[in-house]
Amino acid sequence: MDEYESHKAELQRRLAELDRLAVIGHENAKPVELDQNSVGRLSRMDALQVQAMSQETERRRQTERIRITNALKRIDSGDYGFCLKCDEPIPDKRLALDPAVPTCIKCAENGQTDR
Repeated sequence: MDEYESHKAELQRRLAELDRLAVIGHENAKPVELDQNSVGRLSRMDALQVQAMSQETERRRQTERIRITNALKRIDSGDYGFCLKCDEPIPDKRLALDPAVPTCIKCAENGQTDR
């Protein structure tokens, strides 16, 4: 399992970065004030667009968080580095590119999910 310590450290670094970004993005996800007197129509539309983009970004962060958490669990259980679909080893180069990847290239190309 020592061979995956660098992957584990990278995954933990990514989780910390996701947490940092979530704090920064929290302000943009707040509800938009619709008071006609304080914000013009175009400003409200811009604020709504920023809010929608922030919410989608947060959804993607949560998806990435799940992928990373699952990869860390696989490292701890000894299942890391093996495809979740076919149980074949995932090439080291693929894991180096994305340590959270759960499938081999063959299964990913066959339309299997990469979560």
